[in-house]
Amino acid sequence: MDTTQQRPARLTVGVIGPGRVGSVVGAALERAGHTVAAASAVSAASRDRVEQRLPNARICEPAEVVASCDLVLLTVPDDALRPLVRGLVETGTDVQGRLLVHTSGAHGYGVLDDATAKGALPLALHPVMTFTGRDEDLPRLATCTFGVTAPDALRPIAEALVVEMGAEPVWIAEEHRTLYHAALAGGANHLVTLVAESAALLTTAGVEQPGRMLGPLLGAALDNALRLGIDGLSGPVLRGDSETVAAHIAELRVHAPESVASYVALARLTADRAMDAGLLKPHDAERLLDVLQA
Repeated sequence: MDTTQQRPARLTVGVIGPGRVGSVVGAALERAGHTVAAASAVSAASRDRVEQRLPNARICEPAEVVASCDLVLLTVPDDALRPLVRGLVETGTDVQGRLLVHTSGAHGYGVLDDATAKGALPLALHPVMTFTGRDEDLPRLATCTFGVTAPDALRPIAEALVVEMGAEPVWIAEEHRTLYHAALAGGANHLVTLVAESAALLTTAGVEQPGRMLGPLLGAALDNALRLGIDGLSGPVLRGDSETVAAHIAELRVHAPESVASYVALARLTADRAMDAGLLKPHDAERLLDVLQA
């Protein structure tokens, strides 16, 4: 994309909710040449982040942040976003012509409808990364992608803002926003659960440093999955080793009965994907699926 023509003018930026995400995105916009002039911070931790990362910003009420800025980051929890916007509008805050930007993965720009009806310019810019609250978050932001959703007329501005922060914009249609977020949450959050579960089972099996054992295996598996998709699959389900899978289930019933349902469900999904890809032969799949009925 040619950002020389699409690059936004230098903007005065405000942040409502300068937590781990808002303070970093605000700092990234400032590094890109914009000015973070105001922030609404309630907790002591948020105030500390403003002082450390957004030193030019004055602390003030949300309505004043909106009134004094061209672009306002609404970086509050997902469930608080719509009530915040509604409250600003109902109290008469002038949102006309202001860019309202939220970073929620779960929502598109429709969550800002109350403000859009009053002339606000809505953008959904979701950074696809985890925020630790540490200094490395800012440089990491420049290596990630953003899920971008906005009205068509505002798409060039939304994408240019992301490019200015050094990141890559990826367009997500409004109607696909929830599916997009489900994919990310399912991959990242469930991955953590699966790895923690594997480590716990290895500990039960007597392995003193499960992370050291899992690191190379899971690193290779992740690399294969990202490069090859289902073609990167390995293991007993792919081979149709029904006796091995049955033994796994039996052992889990003894040592981790709470894990049986998830193991079976994931093995079924893996078998289905492998069959669809032609990797698992039908006669092997039949024996395997019989085992997974248990």
